[in-house]
Amino acid sequence: MTGTTRSSEGLDTRRRKLLFRSWHRGMREMDLILGTFADTTIHDLSDAELDEYEKLLELQDADLLSWFTGESAIPVAQDTAIYRKILAQRLSMSF
Repeated sequence: MTGTTRSSEGLDTRRRKLLFRSWHRGMREMDLILGTFADTTIHDLSDAELDEYEKLLELQDADLLSWFTGESAIPVAQDTAIYRKILAQRLSMSF
């Protein structure tokens, strides 16, 4: 079970890959944060936002989790608009 609630049907190849990568991180907590974000927004992201999101997905789960939970401060270079969108959604989640 991946946890996804969204089908990749109707998505272009790039978005399909990003949706898959969002749910298959290696750390369940990041699957839930990024996968839920992708489920709800992947179809609406602009090309520039997709570029930012792809870069974010290249980062280590442990770093991302510590930033999303507030355990450590996010580096200025990583504090992007897409990070803030994910963070806003994450803050509305309950685990």
